[in-house]
Amino acid sequence: MVRCALSTRYAEKEMEIVDGLKYSKEHEWVKTDGAKAYVGITDYAQHSLGDIVFVELPEAGAELGAGDVIGAVDSVKAASEIYTPVSGKVIKVNEALSDSPELLNGQPYESWIAVLQLKDDAELDSLMDAEEYETFCGEQ
Repeated sequence: MVRCALSTRYAEKEMEIVDGLKYSKEHEWVKTDGAKAYVGITDYAQHSLGDIVFVELPEAGAELGAGDVIGAVDSVKAASEIYTPVSGKVIKVNEALSDSPELLNGQPYESWIAVLQLKDDAELDSLMDAEEYETFCGEQ
């Protein structure tokens, strides 16, 4: 795990970036397990959003392309769409987030939003690794 400083207008916060995951420019992460792709939002995203109060989950069985909207989160600051960094069929959603959306704030890398049956693992090559994502966040 990498820890780096996240500067905001109001404070400096420590942000986690997990090695072994892939990251999108929209601040989603992907963890693969064989042909399964777990998708969630990063620590950077949850810090930017503030306290998350609602999560809109995708429908199981939905076919999504990379860059498609997979869901949305509402926070005390804003509503934000979540995009899937990879293509695939939604095979599982994290129902725990319906009752406890704040899990995304407390455990952003354990609280995946959906699991996709990965359609094209070559899409992973276009995503950032932890080191690249850390650099990207530092430029934001």
